[in-house]
Amino acid sequence: MDIRTRLAPAFAISLMTLALGGCLSDGGGSDSDSSNRPDLRLGVLSSAPDQVTGSDVLLTVEGDIELINAELDNLEIWLNNTEIEPARMLQRNGRLEVLLDGLEPGDNQLELHHSQHGELYSMTLTSYPETGPVFSGPQQYPFVCTVDTELGIQPLVDSQEEGYPVYEGESVVGYSRDCTIEPRVDFLYRTTGNNYAPLPADGSRPADMATTTLTDGRVVDFVVRREVGTLNRFIYSFATLATRGDATDANSTANWNGRLLYHFEGGVAIGHTQGKLSGAALTPEVLGKGYAVIYSTGTRANTHYNLQVGGETALMVKEHFVKRFGVPDYTVAIGGSGGAIQQYVYSQNHPGLIDAGVPQYSYPDMVTQTIHVGDCELLEHYMDATDRSNTRWQTTANRSLLVGMNATDAYADPLYDTKIALGYSSAPGMSECIPAWRGLTPLTMNPHYGQVTNQEKMYPPGIMNTVQWTHFDDLRNVYGVDDDGQPRTLFDNVGVQYGLRSLRRGDITTSEFLKLNRLIGGWKQPSEMVQEGAPFLPPNTPENFDPWSRRNMNLSPDGIAPAPRTEGDLLAINAAYEQGIVFDGQLNIPVIDWRHYLEEVLDMHNSHQSFSARQRVLNKMGNADNQVIWFTDTRPTDTSDPARPRARKDFDQTWQALEVLDEWLANIRENPELSIGENRPDGAVDSCFNTDGSLIAEGDNVWNGIIDDQPAGACTDAFPTYTTSRMVAGGPIEGSVFKCALKPVSTAVSDGTYGSWVPSSEELAELNAIFPEGVCDYSKPDQGRPAD
Repeated sequence: MDIRTRLAPAFAISLMTLALGGCLSDGGGSDSDSSNRPDLRLGVLSSAPDQVTGSDVLLTVEGDIELINAELDNLEIWLNNTEIEPARMLQRNGRLEVLLDGLEPGDNQLELHHSQHGELYSMTLTSYPETGPVFSGPQQYPFVCTVDTELGIQPLVDSQEEGYPVYEGESVVGYSRDCTIEPRVDFLYRTTGNNYAPLPADGSRPADMATTTLTDGRVVDFVVRREVGTLNRFIYSFATLATRGDATDANSTANWNGRLLYHFEGGVAIGHTQGKLSGAALTPEVLGKGYAVIYSTGTRANTHYNLQVGGETALMVKEHFVKRFGVPDYTVAIGGSGGAIQQYVYSQNHPGLIDAGVPQYSYPDMVTQTIHVGDCELLEHYMDATDRSNTRWQTTANRSLLVGMNATDAYADPLYDTKIALGYSSAPGMSECIPAWRGLTPLTMNPHYGQVTNQEKMYPPGIMNTVQWTHFDDLRNVYGVDDDGQPRTLFDNVGVQYGLRSLRRGDITTSEFLKLNRLIGGWKQPSEMVQEGAPFLPPNTPENFDPWSRRNMNLSPDGIAPAPRTEGDLLAINAAYEQGIVFDGQLNIPVIDWRHYLEEVLDMHNSHQSFSARQRVLNKMGNADNQVIWFTDTRPTDTSDPARPRARKDFDQTWQALEVLDEWLANIRENPELSIGENRPDGAVDSCFNTDGSLIAEGDNVWNGIIDDQPAGACTDAFPTYTTSRMVAGGPIEGSVFKCALKPVSTAVSDGTYGSWVPSSEELAELNAIFPEGVCDYSKPDQGRPAD
């Protein structure tokens, strides 16, 4: 990036003033001829005007430069009725970047005054604290600070109220409720052994310092400036290449290639902690090429899964990077699992935050995964316990007939012997439900199950005892609470006909279908749940053995009467859509959705998720030109540990994807009149690759047969995909139906829902007893989805 000149103060003041042109005002000027007013506009570069955090903001001027130069001596800038000078003024890549400091919390009035025309333009900037929140609502508390263990820094005292105790020696000097620290800068270097080490304070060059080649071909020492601090209560990191001898307050942009990478991270958590930094904050593959890398523990799903808070945090982190270093040529994102989810969701919710992304082993969002996650244990319990006499379920592959996901004997169920000894039915292998999803139902739904590290540091002792450890409570600002103050919940299986497609195909019998749906049951509301048993928590005794969490299920009271289903809250479901917790298919950026193929090892990152996202994009936008899907093989499976086969991740396609996205974004800049899809370069095409990264096939038809009725494409054949319990129940691949519309059983019989099966009068009576309100009609949208 070419940072060419620092403008003279007078020029800076004039341009900054002109940059504030927003609303035309007659003002008090003496010239009544409004045609002489300068036609100049303000652009806010660091944030939306109503979402500034802190006291400064980065602006730009949009207008004719000759007009700007002609009016320099006549212009003044006023902030809250006081004339002010910009803190910094730079010309970067043909654009003016103007840093203005002195904003006060709340609304700030900016005015442009002219010696002849008086007040020319005005606009309002709204500033919020750097500790947040901006739009996410009341912040979660209790909240565990981790800056002391992560960075060795005690948070700043901000309160005498109860919170995180800050010690001076052995004495508590105050409390912090937001875990704030002053920013700190460290210099690191990359060693020839591919590690990071502190740069010597004397500026000497270590013998094991590696060099790196930038995108412009220069070879430089691999020195990194890392700034860490706190924003929105979470720990952020800014990393850029530096040179030895740079001062801590220098921006170290000489080796910056102008590209910014936001590294999001995955995981599953329920919040109440500041989180932990990881190596993703210092991604060497891109730092070594000259990218800047930004990161936050608040955009790591292993800290929390509140994507409203995460999006707010991401906006703040990028805002402060831009104010510190300037506007990047573009911002690209990478991140796997929950890091991929954030790319899809934030591209929908916050256009302009990222310009392109590589979602790795993606899901479209987190919250719709809770639908089939909640089904997993209901179905496994049914096969293991309720229908234990049916030998069908003792064949592992048959479990896919209900759960939809892959099942194989190659993975040995660690609880198989225990189940058999206690009289349960079981299969020697496992479905994906067991190694991938077991434990996530209690983590998502059970208020008693979760925990947070460092609880001993909370004050007063036992304050965490009041926390409800559920996804629904974590997002209470989104979903709301009921009349009893309990968080509204989303899981719903009213009308769901489990195993329907298997019935239609003749893979299960009508009596099996009826018994399954009569006795499958549902989940209790969180307020009714009790603590989990073994193997989640001791004691590991037969009496406490409950790997399905059945103690928190609604089951048939006598094994004959239909078991109660669970009804989700329409207000909560509606809020999930309206507030952007669901990825609804609005994809505003180019993405290369890349994944290792992990079906063979029953990994939770199953293949159909990429196509779930594609179908949502198709539904919303009419085409999926902005999304490219790449798979890389991981076979043959590593079976060195027979009890736990491993996928071979020999080749990472991420860096190839970044190169293609760079070309794609260059095309967009050069051809702004064309759509994102029309600017796709030749390399941005659906593809699949061998384990070593060599190409198997590419083209528009390689994934045919997954979301259409075309013959299977080359990649479809090479990489089998599986389904989910709701797809087996007749639901669509997009998987975003929380609460289905219902139709009478009689309508389902007459419209062919059951295929060739024509229920007898006795079977029809049983269906009506199981589904008194009707069965799912997936031709209609989610009943909680707002009307377009």
